[in-house]
Amino acid sequence: MLSSWLRAIRIRFLLASVIAVSNGLAIAYWKFGTIDPLYAGLTYAGVVFLHASVDLLNDYWDHKRGIDSATTRTKFSGGTGVLPENVLTPKAVYAAGIMFLILGGAVGAYFVAMRGVTIAVILGFAVVAIYFYSTSIVNSGLGELFVAIKGAMIVLGTFFVQTALIDPAAIFVGVIVGLLSATVLFVNSFPDHDADKSKGRRTLVILMGRGRAATAFPLFIIAAYALIVAGIFLGYTKIYSLASLVSLPLAVKAIAVVRKKRDEVAGMVPAMSSTVTYSRVTGFVLAASLLF
Repeated sequence: MLSSWLRAIRIRFLLASVIAVSNGLAIAYWKFGTIDPLYAGLTYAGVVFLHASVDLLNDYWDHKRGIDSATTRTKFSGGTGVLPENVLTPKAVYAAGIMFLILGGAVGAYFVAMRGVTIAVILGFAVVAIYFYSTSIVNSGLGELFVAIKGAMIVLGTFFVQTALIDPAAIFVGVIVGLLSATVLFVNSFPDHDADKSKGRRTLVILMGRGRAATAFPLFIIAAYALIVAGIFLGYTKIYSLASLVSLPLAVKAIAVVRKKRDEVAGMVPAMSSTVTYSRVTGFVLAASLLF
């Protein structure tokens, strides 16, 4: 049963939120030389709760609309399969999604009491956007924008919880981290194109068409690297942050596969795998570079 729930919350993808919090903590340590371990632990827990909530609710609503029954599932796309395979019940998955939303909201409420209105704004956005993500946001081609904003807010919120301040570096690095997550969502939408479209969903890949989306995909990656480099001159990243370019071979592989295999579900698996790894490596190395 535990393995079924770990599968349902897509535990491997929770790393995106862990990376975002880690970058926020890294900037706080860079700027002030200290981190509150209790606040850090609570931040990790709260953000992971909220991330698990959006994944569970997404599975529930995709099942209700019949999307996950129409997709060809891979390790990176097509949903978790726990509902079409009757591993878990829709009622249980929905209840768990709401439970995690409440738990994440409770952690956020504690920080609102400690840090005030700035955290309240971030928390309010998170709770509302998470609940309506699968029913409204992703249906309007705004999924990537939501994920990018979410990543940026996690970095900024983590930094603010630690320092009670807003710093341009936290916003700047937040944009990079958000862009990394948006890149993963974008490439993972290619194999689901036909199923999503048949059920009325309008992802960014559907709105653009696979051809133009494949052409646009490298821009996500170029933008992330460009921001890391630009941040060095602006004082928002460090010279050590160039180490993030170690993920470049993964990015090049992903771009090449997307260009050739954009219309194939199985053919896109190497591209999705490389993109996920590229995102994680870049994000973790960026966080580590800020500590030097």
